[in-house]
Amino acid sequence: MNYLEFEKPLAEIEGKAEELRALARSNPGMDVEKEASGLDRKAQDMLGQLYGGLTPWQKAQVARHPDRPHCKDYIEGLLSDYMPLAGDRNFADDHAVMGGLARLGAQPLVVIGHEKGHDTRSRIEHNFGMARPEGYRKAIRLMELANRFQLPVLTIVDTPGAYPGKGAEERGQAEAIARATETCLSLEVPLVSVVIGEGGSGGAVAFATANRVLMLEHSIYSVISPEGCASILWKDSDKMREAAEALRLTAQDLDRLGVIDRIIREPLGGAHRDEAATIASVGEAVAQALADLVGKPGRELRDGRRKKFLGMGSKGLAA
Repeated sequence: MNYLEFEKPLAEIEGKAEELRALARSNPGMDVEKEASGLDRKAQDMLGQLYGGLTPWQKAQVARHPDRPHCKDYIEGLLSDYMPLAGDRNFADDHAVMGGLARLGAQPLVVIGHEKGHDTRSRIEHNFGMARPEGYRKAIRLMELANRFQLPVLTIVDTPGAYPGKGAEERGQAEAIARATETCLSLEVPLVSVVIGEGGSGGAVAFATANRVLMLEHSIYSVISPEGCASILWKDSDKMREAAEALRLTAQDLDRLGVIDRIIREPLGGAHRDEAATIASVGEAVAQALADLVGKPGRELRDGRRKKFLGMGSKGLAA
């Protein structure tokens, strides 16, 4: 278990329980289960207290947890008959974006998502989920394919933001993001988006301009990272806690402001503590969202999506 900074007291308790059980395994006659179970209960109580009152900065840390399930995990756990499609038919295949044809239950669809990777090798391969222009152009190609064959689109958002490198800028990063957003708005098929970790800036909006935007309970969605915001406003990246508070980046804030449509509950302690339960909850929420949208006329889906985003910010504006 990788523990976050605010979880250190919890790490001590769970570590002591594990030490007792390890000691019992090496000494078969020793009975420590009563003491270990007591520590388990204490850890569970502490977990509830910690996660019952997370600050926005702590939620940002949870959203970035290295053990949190990523796009590939959701595709493998939720979808069947997945057929990956690669490349933007122009420059290259961007491994920060994965997607293709699949089924959710009996429903065929197109899935597109950011993939961060799980270890050093895969994180480098996937560029930590930061897409280059060819990633957004691949997404555009897949969305246009879905529109042509009248397939719903599911997007899985988990990115700190679009890649800001020199090569990406030279190849038209801003234009690619804008065209991906435009494509989202023009689709005449259902589009459902789930923010599973970080939803960073235009890199996230390019996938999440959807009929239904869902967020996991401890995910974040903002125009800029707390560190970036602090560097701009306070000229001090150490002010990230204040920035996280000001950005209103939590699922709870965004639901209240009308930016998202639904919060998906996570297991106590975050998605990384029970990956299977989290993936199942996301599957149920996506299936329900698609059930509400599938069968509606294409023009109604497109116009409703546009109206939704043009009216953004009217709900809870005083907050």
